[in-house]
Amino acid sequence: MTHGATQGGGLAARLLDALPQTQCTRCAYPDCAGYAHAMAEGTADTNQCPPGGEEGAARLAQILGQPAKPLDPAYGQEGSRTVAFIDEDWCIGCTLCIKACPTDAIVGSNKRMHTVIETYCTGCELCLPVCPVDCILLENVSGEATGWNAWSPVLARQARNRYEFSSYRRNRDKGESAKRLEEKALTKLADLPAHSQHTDPAILDKKRAVIEAALARARAKRTPDNGGS
Repeated sequence: MTHGATQGGGLAARLLDALPQTQCTRCAYPDCAGYAHAMAEGTADTNQCPPGGEEGAARLAQILGQPAKPLDPAYGQEGSRTVAFIDEDWCIGCTLCIKACPTDAIVGSNKRMHTVIETYCTGCELCLPVCPVDCILLENVSGEATGWNAWSPVLARQARNRYEFSSYRRNRDKGESAKRLEEKALTKLADLPAHSQHTDPAILDKKRAVIEAALARARAKRTPDNGGS
């Protein structure tokens, strides 16, 4: 094929629009966008999305101009739309499910009971394996309807918007946290004797080297690799 990168981006966007946006990672990619790009590049097949079901696989194949394939059972089975619920009697408030949720559908604070906001839950199941007390249950909310019959463009659009905002917020928070830590390190480095219980110059030099190395690694992560062209 000679479509090139320009058309590839548009193709990935069309494929992404055809996915249910559960962000469940069952397709073996980190999110729906990753799967869409892989399909556009020809490195993933169209039958790897159980939430979209057989109809979803057919939609993706049509976009790519390929014959439809049945879902690959290696990635799971088509099923009803589910929503997670937390057994409040068992929840210990560890916040692990909150961190795992791709759409910020779980609210709560450390050592406090958590609650799932049903309308925002995609049934991705990512909260299940991280819960240390197995207090999260899945409930069928679509009856006999499965795949795209259990979803709707409205639900998919909402899930996509919430995932994109959640990703932005988490990256922003991570960046702000890293900036605060770097500022603290620079302050300590500027007057190391005042920030240490040690007075031995050799120990202080060793600490200075450790801090400088950590700062160098942090800066390297922020700087794009402009390696040889």
